[in-house]
Amino acid sequence: MLLDASDCQLVLVDYQPRLMPVIAEGEQVLARAQLLAHMAQLMKVPTFGTEQNPARLGALAPGLRSLCAKVLPKMAFDACADGLVDVLRAPVAGAGNARSLPKHLQKPAPTPRNTVVIAGVESHVCLLQTALGLIEQEMDVWVVTDACGSRNQRDRDAAFDRLAGNGAELVSAEMVAFEWLGSAEHPKFKEALALIK
Repeated sequence: MLLDASDCQLVLVDYQPRLMPVIAEGEQVLARAQLLAHMAQLMKVPTFGTEQNPARLGALAPGLRSLCAKVLPKMAFDACADGLVDVLRAPVAGAGNARSLPKHLQKPAPTPRNTVVIAGVESHVCLLQTALGLIEQEMDVWVVTDACGSRNQRDRDAAFDRLAGNGAELVSAEMVAFEWLGSAEHPKFKEALALIK
């Protein structure tokens, strides 16, 4: 099973300025998140961010925030408890029909994208709880391991073990990028390759 960009949404969890300096390999983790966000923009994959207690931890990193369609502030560690599922299942903007069209000419509303590519910090707290919440909502969850981090690598690795055991797919940022492209003949291949390199 491969990722299909047309069925994906990207969720970036809590890449906040007061958290990132204490995350193991935080600069690399943030760089991989930025690659994901830029790839999502290139491939027209809707992107959303979360901010844990932004009054204390600050806003989502500016390089990510500007690429998100919406940023959800939250207090719960599981962003689903603060409305993430509603955001992910919202109707696609501009997908409606003209009200003047008779019913038999109207197109059916597009189904929501059910595959969630997710990455964030801390892996064993907000990322883990949000991903498990999405799985409980019967969404397909793909965790981008090289774009996730915790203060302690053991906590991060324990989160990955638990997520895999609960049905999440574990992938890398480059795996996501190349699966979204699907072929070297994709019209955005050269632009994507420039981002990856």
